[in-house]
Amino acid sequence: MINCKSDRQIKLAKTAGFCFGVDRAVNLVYELVEKGEKVCTLGPIIHNSQLVADLESKGVKMIDSIDECPKGYTLIIRTHGVEKSVIDCAEDKHVDFINATCPFVLKIHRIVSQQQDGTITLIAGDENHPEVKGIRSYCVGDSYVFKNQNELENILNKFCISEKSSLICVAQTTFSLKEWKKCEKILKKLYTNCRIYSTICNATADRQEEAAALSKEAEAMIVIGGRHSSNTCKLRDVCMASADTFLIETADELKEIEFSPYKVIGVTAGASTPSVIIKEVLKTMSEEIIEKEVETTSAVTEEVVETADTADQAEKAAVKASADGEATFEEMLEESFREDENSKVVKGTVVNITPTEVFVDVEGRKQTGVIAFDDLSSEPIEKSEDAVSIGDVLDLVIMKTDDSEGVLKLSKKLVDQFKGWEDIVAAKESEEVLEGSVISVVKGGVIVVAKGSRVFVPASLTGVPRNQELDVLKGTTVRFKVIDINPSRRRAVGSIKVVANEERKAQQEALWASLEEGQKLTGTVKSLTSYGAFVDIGGMDGMVHISELSWSRIKHPSEVVNIGDVVEVTIKKLDEENKKISLGFKKLEDNPWEILKRDYPIGTDCKGKIVSIASFGAFANILPGIDGLIHISQISWDRVKTPADVLAVGDEVDVRIIDVDFDKKRVSLSMKELIEKPDDTISLLSDTEDAE
Repeated sequence: MINCKSDRQIKLAKTAGFCFGVDRAVNLVYELVEKGEKVCTLGPIIHNSQLVADLESKGVKMIDSIDECPKGYTLIIRTHGVEKSVIDCAEDKHVDFINATCPFVLKIHRIVSQQQDGTITLIAGDENHPEVKGIRSYCVGDSYVFKNQNELENILNKFCISEKSSLICVAQTTFSLKEWKKCEKILKKLYTNCRIYSTICNATADRQEEAAALSKEAEAMIVIGGRHSSNTCKLRDVCMASADTFLIETADELKEIEFSPYKVIGVTAGASTPSVIIKEVLKTMSEEIIEKEVETTSAVTEEVVETADTADQAEKAAVKASADGEATFEEMLEESFREDENSKVVKGTVVNITPTEVFVDVEGRKQTGVIAFDDLSSEPIEKSEDAVSIGDVLDLVIMKTDDSEGVLKLSKKLVDQFKGWEDIVAAKESEEVLEGSVISVVKGGVIVVAKGSRVFVPASLTGVPRNQELDVLKGTTVRFKVIDINPSRRRAVGSIKVVANEERKAQQEALWASLEEGQKLTGTVKSLTSYGAFVDIGGMDGMVHISELSWSRIKHPSEVVNIGDVVEVTIKKLDEENKKISLGFKKLEDNPWEILKRDYPIGTDCKGKIVSIASFGAFANILPGIDGLIHISQISWDRVKTPADVLAVGDEVDVRIIDVDFDKKRVSLSMKELIEKPDDTISLLSDTEDAE
């Protein structure tokens, strides 16, 4: 909540802004652009014209069909997803694409596609929305779309859906939760066999419920988001039921709104609204907001801190007042050093240690000094004895004086943080690599403690893949660099990723120097694309083109290898300029022509399967990848006018290898060599009769 000088209150919903799926897709595009890759998106990546315009300014192209994808570009499939035929087309045309469809949408695709044939699918949503079009393309039977309770009842009546029909119901991820519950009630009453899948995104449901609650507290609601965004329009509809509601896309539109009649104004934003637009709107609404008077719930603070990319942003987000109006710990520490060191920063001797507290004698004071376990150390510790021992003399800061009990509440942790700050600043200047412990995980990143100071590392800089939880880092020791600081507030932002990248680069350079063409290596399959497999060969990735995976023709690399497989590869080509490695997977001994040379000498009899027929003969497959020609003259001792008279595709025949041209990759076969030759007299008589 923001209190303005005019007594007007502005309340920001804690769930406002990017949802998981949108944040994942947008960050993906920006990361590719930062790496210098050429990127295009199939339609707008999200329904936000300002963000789309920013991407276009950075060279990201927006196309309307697969055929428009420029050569050399990576195509990003947007968060709403696309129809199955579009994915199939991209794969058939060997387009380099990344599917950034929201995982919650992909879940619906899996649900509807895994049903039995003939299953009827009911979809709650907007039939013209890209997400719904994509869902329908994966349905195995008939599908019907409804926007509300009335449309659902009309569908059930119009199409006479039997109670015995195989029936399921899913919902667009941004569908109205209130409307969904009404429809769900009807289906449970009329169709007890209907399997109902609640597929509304949790973030969408939370956002709608919070907007509904906030609109009941506020006199007016500002909903920020694209006018073509489904979830933003749903938020507007939810808020309109309880308060005057205004839908805006940018802060400039606030000029058209008269706020004077409203004392309490709520603000929420759709899942496609960037945080920078939300902040701009809040700033414009109240330019006289005093930063030190900002009161925000811990949830809001956490969310903003998590999305902070700089120390200044992290610092602003962390500003909060405690319930009884006390200053933050850091402010008290700074003030104590600045105003009266003797009265606020004291020395104490440890006299007793318990599992929850440490008691000290404070020099020059009669009160008992107590350090709570949480205020004992910035470093993660399991027990008090890990940080102090009886007799230790400590520098401590007074957090609170309780005159009624004669107790001083002290903190050693804050003094350690203050003393370690100079080391943090020096590390930033020298680009020193620091080591620290990850003590906590928040939605937008992790907190690392080093030199007694807390350093915030945004999720995008942890090095943890997007689809993996940050909890894997909790309790671990990490190496990082300080990339931004705010000296006045003693806030620091670090990057684990930059250190990992530097170390990986050094490892790659060392590895690159040891590589040579023809070298055999063992690697792990890291990822698969429609055109090949990427294999990690020890810090660097090489690509095995699909044509190098098998001697026979395959449609997708997954027919040969899977992610995680340990494989033996051969370096076919090294591109030093672009640092690209081309790998081979096919083994020479598996080459069907080598097998033919070794095991099938001329004169060998074998089985063949007719695969095609021409006017001059028929082709028969004798080994995977090798077809031989049975010339028309080699089909039978009798005259054959056309091969189709005696052979058909799919026929299995006995043949003899009569000639092989390994240079031209040609094999000649004969069927008649395996048939007893007719008597010459009979043949001559037959020829005479034919002549007459």
